[in-house]
Amino acid sequence: MNIQDIITKYYDSANAGDWNTWLSLFADNIVMDEQLAGHLEGIETLRGAIGGLESGYSRFQNQPRNIVIDGKEACVVSHISAANASGIPIEANVANYFRIENGKITYMANFHDTRPFDPFVNQNLG
Repeated sequence: MNIQDIITKYYDSANAGDWNTWLSLFADNIVMDEQLAGHLEGIETLRGAIGGLESGYSRFQNQPRNIVIDGKEACVVSHISAANASGIPIEANVANYFRIENGKITYMANFHDTRPFDPFVNQNLG
């Protein structure tokens, strides 16, 4: 799979809620700096975070607007249109940076304004 295919599959699988396919795109030693979740290391840590996505969002779509690929790196500017578990809408512009080696995402970071995600972060799921 080339880098464009990996990036496409990343967004397609997340938008479909196909988290097993999404996880398969990452290296076992993935390092991720996620704006809301913080610094994550390892595929099992990332796998554990999926439960929060599944229970915290009633709807989640992340649509790429611009994709730039340079060698083993990619940057995607996208728009998230989502809703928390209670249906409160979330709209945000996001940038994701990817480093891809041997057909797997080895590093990812995302950047966005955190305020639009208040309905997700501040909900009581317990």
